[in-house]
This record gives sequence, C-alpha cells and structure tokens, in this order.
Amino acid sequence: MNFDISEEQQLLQQSVERFVNENYDLATRRKLVDSPQGYSDDNWSQMAELGWLALPFDESDGGFGGNQIDTMIVMEQFGRGLVVEPYFANIVLGGGILKRSSNDELKTSLLPGIITGDVRLTLAHAEEQSRFDLDDVVTTAREDGDHYVLNGKKSMVPNAATATHVIVSARTGGGQRDKDGIALLLIDSGDLDGNHFPTVDGGRASELSLDNVRVPAERIIGDFNLLATAAHDAVLALSAEALGCMEVLYKSTVDYTQEREQFDHPLSDFQVVQHRMVDMFMEYEQCKSLLYRATLEAVQDAPTAARTSHALKHLIGKSASFIGENAVQLHGGMGMTEELAIGHYFKRLLVIESQFGNTDYHLTQFAD
Repeated sequence: MNFDISEEQQLLQQSVERFVNENYDLATRRKLVDSPQGYSDDNWSQMAELGWLALPFDESDGGFGGNQIDTMIVMEQFGRGLVVEPYFANIVLGGGILKRSSNDELKTSLLPGIITGDVRLTLAHAEEQSRFDLDDVVTTAREDGDHYVLNGKKSMVPNAATATHVIVSARTGGGQRDKDGIALLLIDSGDLDGNHFPTVDGGRASELSLDNVRVPAERIIGDFNLLATAAHDAVLALSAEALGCMEVLYKSTVDYTQEREQFDHPLSDFQVVQHRMVDMFMEYEQCKSLLYRATLEAVQDAPTAARTSHALKHLIGKSASFIGENAVQLHGGMGMTEELAIGHYFKRLLVIESQFGNTDYHLTQFAD
C-alpha cells in the first residue's frame, strides 16, 4: 500500500520542520512557556502568513481545502519541537467545529479572522464529573426568548485566557448522559469568568464559570454529533503530535547511548541496551503505522474509522509511557532535569495520554 504523501504535502512537511528547527530550541521554548500568555505572537503571525491556519478550511471559506492528513503532518512536526502556539485549540478544535457548522452567518464572520490569526477559538466541553465522556453534561442552557441563559462550569479548557471566543457544550434538554439535548454555543471570552493556570507540560488551561450568561440563539453552532466529530479529529491530531515527541525521544536516546561510556565502552555496545532501544523503535513504528491507517480511514469516512481511532489512542498512550520511561532511565539522572529536553517531551506525552480519553478509556471503547 502506498503511504507516500503528495508533493504539496512534502513541501508543507519541510516548511513546518524548518520552522521548528529555527524557532524551537529548548531555551527559546522555556522562555515562551514562562511568558505571560505562554506563546509567541510573532510565531502565530508567521503561521498565518505561511498558510498553516488556513490549511483545513474549504477553499470557498478562504482556506486551502486540506484534510486530516495535512493536519497530521503539521501536528507531527509540532510534536518534534514541543510547539506551544494554540494551533490545536484554535484550528483543530474550535476551527474544526466551526467549519462543519450549518450556521453560515457565524462561519462567514469568523473564519476569515481565524485564517489571519486575529480570531482565536477554543472548546469548553469537559466538566469535573464527566471524565472523558462527551455526553456527560450538566451545564444548562435555558431558553429565554431569543436567547439562552447558561449556567455551569467547564474544566481544563485549553488556551482560554488568550481566546477571543469559546465554544461551550451545554444541555438544552434530556438527562445528564443523553446525547440528545446537547448544544454547542459560541460565547465571547469576555463574558466568562475564568481561573487560568499553566499545565505541567508547558501549556495553558482554564476553569470557566458560567453564571447566567446570556447567549443569542443565533449563536448555536451545532449539536453532539458535531462535538463527537471534532473529538475524533482531536484524537488523530494529538496522536500525530505524540508520534513526533516519541521520535525525538528514541532518536535522542540512541545518540546518547552512543556517546556515553561505561566500563570503557559506549552504552550502545551492551546488548541489553540495544534490545531496549529496538523495543522503543518498534513501539514508535507501530504507532506510526496505526496513525496512518486511522487518518486515512477518517479521510475516506470508512465505517471502521471510529473504532480504529480508539485503537490508536490506546496504543499511543501505552507506547508513549514505554518510550518516555526508557528514555529517562537510559539518560540516568539527567533525564529528570529541566535543562534536558527529555523530561519536557515525556511530560507532554503524559498530558496527551489524558486528553480526549486515556489509554484505559479507549481500550474500553474499542472493546464495546
């Protein structure tokens, strides 16, 4: 089977790889993480100029008509550099929902700003009791004339502090676990109270409170089905980012064991170390193969696409832990230091494992 990407996609891959190599050494990334907003406006503007923000949107909306394969290419390279700009929150989550919405008025008003980088979206779907279930929603949206009044709380909302708009899932009817009765509404970020904080992997997240927030009815974007579709794309994008992280971890470990000497021999001369690094490589390659399959099935809208994405997220979580733990162990005490990149990659992998369903959750979904 031919897994070669097109010439245009090769150029995209080279462009993102070059950007990462030129802008994302560890020292620079640590400065961005410690900055007030957690990322660089200059980098964000450059991404817009290079067309990456327009990539997954239809040509009729001003984009380039890309699909999940193009997003995979970008996110894998972002994983190699531990990029902190809010591409995932804005383009994959918020933009992914908006581009599929039947609300043409909102699409017309917001998509041009997303493509230029002036409009920044994020998705608030998780709640403290919901774990990884998208349909476990207790935030309410009560109809009041031509408005909805929202009350509730949302947890771990990515990059909400710098977003201009937040897409919120709220219940207009039904029980706590019913898929029917869930609506997605667009809210100006200034209308929400938030507690903003850094995450362990260098990102930013927020706890948002909705206290009688009034939202016009014409700001309904979609329903649960749209949310589930966006979550499927999110799993693919996060898995691609994790693949980039794992590639750096195992290659860095191979390089280190070839340089580090013990008993007058490089560590790579010892057979037990060689076997361990082969195991790391095999875990990486299995994830890569399954990512390609899951992404192609999503593009082709195959009936097995959802099931394959569950298998992928399970494998990514399992392999990420194996590769990260062995990378830290083979680097010795240095693997735990802030000055070495290894620990930063491992922390990002651990967070990815818990986003949109952890390893055990997706195994259960796959079995069901």
